[in-house]
Amino acid sequence: QVQLKESGGGLVQAGDSLRLSCAASGDSASNYAMGWFRRAPGKEREFVSIISWSGDTIYYADSVRGRFRISRDNAENTMTLEMNFLKPEDTAVYYCAASVHALTVAPGTYDFWGQGTQVTVSS
Repeated sequence: QVQLKESGGGLVQAGDSLRLSCAASGDSASNYAMGWFRRAPGKEREFVSIISWSGDTIYYADSVRGRFRISRDNAENTMTLEMNFLKPEDTAVYYCAASVHALTVAPGTYDFWGQGTQVTVSS
């Protein structure tokens, strides 16, 4: 099974950019569909962006489309989320996840999760 570790979170101002990384170990990332999810205070975990094992299929939540960009490098066993024009409502703990199943936006279908990285956007 794969282990996932996120990095790159922090405190930024509205309009700034951040780059989150997810490092996979223990198995090849190419065996998994992967995605980014987030949980804001008092809210359920929600889908942000997902990417197929090959990188050919990508989905974004409406709230981040046009501002965030997901990518993966299977050779390096990494996945990245570039976040631009950040808003205070993007404040959340961001999680990297991997699934052995078909690509879906439902958090419950993902088998492996990282510990999360905090992103805080001040106004």
